[in-house]
Amino acid sequence: MKHTTLRSFTFILVAFMLGCNEFMVVGVLSDIARSYHVPLSTVGFLVTAFAGVYAISTPIITTLTSNWNRYKLLMLLMTIFFIGNTLTAMAPTIGWLLFARIITAAVAGTIISLINLLVSIITPMDKRPMVLAWVGAGFSIASVIGVPLGTTIATLLSWHDSFWIISGLTLIVFALLAWLTPRDTPQVKGSILEQLALLKDHRVLLGIGITVAVLSLQYTFYTYVRPLITTVMGFNLTSLNWLLLLLGVMSIIGNEIAGIVASHNGVQKLPLVFIIMTILSLVLGIALGNKITGMLVLAALCVVVIIYGTTIQLVFISVAEKEYPQSLALATSLISIFANVGISLGSFTASTTVNFANLTILGYVGAIYGILAIGLSFALRRFYRK
Repeated sequence: MKHTTLRSFTFILVAFMLGCNEFMVVGVLSDIARSYHVPLSTVGFLVTAFAGVYAISTPIITTLTSNWNRYKLLMLLMTIFFIGNTLTAMAPTIGWLLFARIITAAVAGTIISLINLLVSIITPMDKRPMVLAWVGAGFSIASVIGVPLGTTIATLLSWHDSFWIISGLTLIVFALLAWLTPRDTPQVKGSILEQLALLKDHRVLLGIGITVAVLSLQYTFYTYVRPLITTVMGFNLTSLNWLLLLLGVMSIIGNEIAGIVASHNGVQKLPLVFIIMTILSLVLGIALGNKITGMLVLAALCVVVIIYGTTIQLVFISVAEKEYPQSLALATSLISIFANVGISLGSFTASTTVNFANLTILGYVGAIYGILAIGLSFALRRFYRK
């Protein structure tokens, strides 16, 4: 218990570090395009490639390494991450940069899965929901603080320096993890097929479906959040940055609420959360007609779409601990994996919608995913017992 608070802070710092590495590139895409003299569309492939490699590599690496010593595995993956990020900072060509991004994407998902796994093992049961929620908040904090900071550094110096700072942060995090992470933690070993048995459990499948549905709804509107703020509501570019910061802060608040909900029988409360989420999505189109109501609904959505995460993560961990102990590592990676599936589906839905209709329709389309989430959450509430 001596280092419990510092250890929890370190785990949150890991999420912040990973979030900065993943999201910072979005803020400096234009700078990268200019430095390599390539079209912005070419550089945009970096984001797609990162998400694709992340989603594919995470379950593979997590499953194949589940029988390894967790401390040694975490240190190895952190070393690879440091190398990949440093190669990103050094990248003299676009091909080099793509290779470096693939390296970091390949290990990032397994790193955060290990962190969630360690939280579930080390943290006292009564504090587990809030620590898991704040690890999730590390990514939100990265988007609120890290990305604008990286963009500012890129403007004052160069985009390379933004990633050099992440490499420096990685060294600090590495040292803290080396000091605070237990050398041995309880683990049940199993073959790949035995680990994959987790994916046959109907409670886990319902949780996966909820994750995909919620992220699909979120990215149906969030993919076009900038034009919604500027083109539809009429805010200028100066206001845009402050309003995006506001939405990021609302996401952090959502993570805090997620921990509270998860601590008080969260599965029973998910249907109500998703009903509110769906109603907000349905009224978004009307609300966008006014700047104040439009931003209020967007802000509320950014809070509500985050709340489910900690509860579903605890469902996955609880089911694995009781019935599939050999699958515990895989259980902690499912949110990361299927969130990317939801992001892809939501973005595709949004881009397809705007090809045939205007931006104000996005909320109505996203509500379809909300209705799906409501149905799945009622089913989960019926089948899941602590």
